[in-house]
Amino acid sequence: MEKFDTVTGLAAPLDRPNVDTDAIIPKQFLKSIKRSGFGPNLFDEWRYLDHGEPGMDNSTRPLNPDFVLNQPRYRGAVILLGRENFGCGSSREHAVWALLDQGFRVVIAPSFADIFFNNCFKNGVLPVVLPADTVEALFTATVATPGYALTVDLQAQQIVTPDQGAIDFDIEPFRKDCLLRGLDDIGLTLQQADAIRAFEDRHREAAPWLFDKQ
Repeated sequence: MEKFDTVTGLAAPLDRPNVDTDAIIPKQFLKSIKRSGFGPNLFDEWRYLDHGEPGMDNSTRPLNPDFVLNQPRYRGAVILLGRENFGCGSSREHAVWALLDQGFRVVIAPSFADIFFNNCFKNGVLPVVLPADTVEALFTATVATPGYALTVDLQAQQIVTPDQGAIDFDIEPFRKDCLLRGLDDIGLTLQQADAIRAFEDRHREAAPWLFDKQ
């Protein structure tokens, strides 16, 4: 998992409450278990005017001009602004993979669905919970100011706005440490690799019949 320290970049406003994971990445794209390649189908049913299926050439599909992320001013955004209950619905981890593959490293919202929130940390995406009025102010500034960029400093636990205002946010210390060090569940386990190998050696010596290949 890629380490997360400081991210600076464009913010994009997705002004919809209760965005569910089927909207983030529709069910027909869940056949793959790879963590890459989902970006072009992020918000597929809102993003395109036709129905998407795996294997389609997305570069030739008609874009929905009314969908906010299709606006040129938000191209390359790395911070997504959302409304309450972002990531509700099913537990598909693919939703976070799609956001990450599209380039989003931060999602800011008043609240998140629990499973989506946890999946973000497991994949190097930082979900930031802020009061609704603070999120509203960020929406207003982003829409009013083309090129509106934010700096998200995980170490300092602050979001810095273009006018150098600072917005503090909370994060559980263990999750913060994992993001800073780029450790997902597998990475955390491998931190104990020497202890695991030592246990296996002792177990093999104590119960060799369990390891008989015949």
